[in-house]
Amino acid sequence: MDEETVKRSLPWVVAAALFMEQLDATIVNTAVPAMAASLHVTPLSLKAVAASYILSLAVGFPVSGWVADRYGSRRVFALAIAVFTLSSIGCGLAQNAHQMVAARILQGAGAALMTPVGRMTIVRTFEKSELLRAMNFVIIPALIGPLLGPTVGGLIVNWVSWRVIFFVNVPVGLVAQWLVHRYMPDYREETRHPLDWTGLLLFGAGTALLSWLLEIFGEHQIEAEAGAGLFAVALALLGAYWLHARRIPFPLLRLSLFRARTFRVSVIGGFITRLGVGGLPFLTPLLFQVGLGMPAWQSGLLMMPTAAAAMGMKVISARILARFGYKRVLIANTVMIGAAICLYSLITSATPYVFLIGTGLALGFFNSLQFTSVNSMAYADIEPADSSMAATIASSFQQISMSFGLAVGSLVAAWFLDGAPQTDRTAVIHALHDAYLTLGGLTILSSLSFWTLQSGDGATVSGTGAEPTYERSLHEG
Repeated sequence: MDEETVKRSLPWVVAAALFMEQLDATIVNTAVPAMAASLHVTPLSLKAVAASYILSLAVGFPVSGWVADRYGSRRVFALAIAVFTLSSIGCGLAQNAHQMVAARILQGAGAALMTPVGRMTIVRTFEKSELLRAMNFVIIPALIGPLLGPTVGGLIVNWVSWRVIFFVNVPVGLVAQWLVHRYMPDYREETRHPLDWTGLLLFGAGTALLSWLLEIFGEHQIEAEAGAGLFAVALALLGAYWLHARRIPFPLLRLSLFRARTFRVSVIGGFITRLGVGGLPFLTPLLFQVGLGMPAWQSGLLMMPTAAAAMGMKVISARILARFGYKRVLIANTVMIGAAICLYSLITSATPYVFLIGTGLALGFFNSLQFTSVNSMAYADIEPADSSMAATIASSFQQISMSFGLAVGSLVAAWFLDGAPQTDRTAVIHALHDAYLTLGGLTILSSLSFWTLQSGDGATVSGTGAEPTYERSLHEG
């Protein structure tokens, strides 16, 4: 297989697998009531179905880089898709809640290998000057999967059976397997390092506890004192990992990569921005369905413009970054995202559909540019040998930030709702308006995290001219 064919096909291979994973992560939430009735349990008891998937991701992400370096990117990515597909069948055939949880844990393990290994393969295959174009395809699943998931899930549950939600993954997984074996390069490290088991225990336990805590705390299923205590334990575990990683030659996650300014700002800046943006997939359906009284299908359709704009942005994002550079784009674009979020505070039952569609288009457009920029800039000053480690760290932080963002969004909305019943549409609308203004303001403030960038940062991937060397980035960072 010649190099050009691989470069044309690989982004689609990775994007297809990641879309399957991202869609599945959100599509299940819509089916929880139907699943609970079928499995003869209460909907609340199925909280473990979502939590088990998230915990599996949190534990699996950190070890993915080591596994890929040791056994090869093609074999590991193919294994990840196989595990994800087979466990999807297990979910669809589950006869009780325990079987469902076990299958979801396996699904999370497969998904945890997909994202970082896919990103690492993209980074190693493409020259840095080509990386932005490739990332444009890979970022789309992360943007449109959470938007389409609830809509597709609702339609499937309404028309057929909730079990079909999981069986949809089977043909996609089979096609992805064929594409992987045909187009996926096989990268691995010749020098083998031992797995940092202590680091895996500390970081895995810390991130799993933190992800679980945010998942249940966002829905007020834990006392504040107990939550604070568990939060302290999670931070202590992560702090212990930080001390441990500084003392050994081959840590699970090499935190020295944060010395590179572009990588540090990308990971931490993206984390902060997602605190404001991460709650939108939760708040917007609530506004449309509970506040405005729309049916689920209509709410889903009104979220489609956001997905369409996200896909359209990839056509011009490279030119925007080449023209203005990462620093100016990220600062200005973060402010625009915050402004778009604030626009949702103007939506009422009398708002024309043109405004709803336009606001969705604006949010999708700026979100797409934001995370395309952040994800591609992360590798601007990363050496090829460090790409798997960088992808592992970036994916781990992104997973945690998504949990944080969802928790922040739900807590802010609950704060402004102040105990009012969700059947009171007026109270719900006013509370969500205040929540949108708060999250929009938080997002605008997060633009400050990108001010530490230099004007030439990221030039190897944006094509803006001379770019600081890796050593200079470390020195100035």
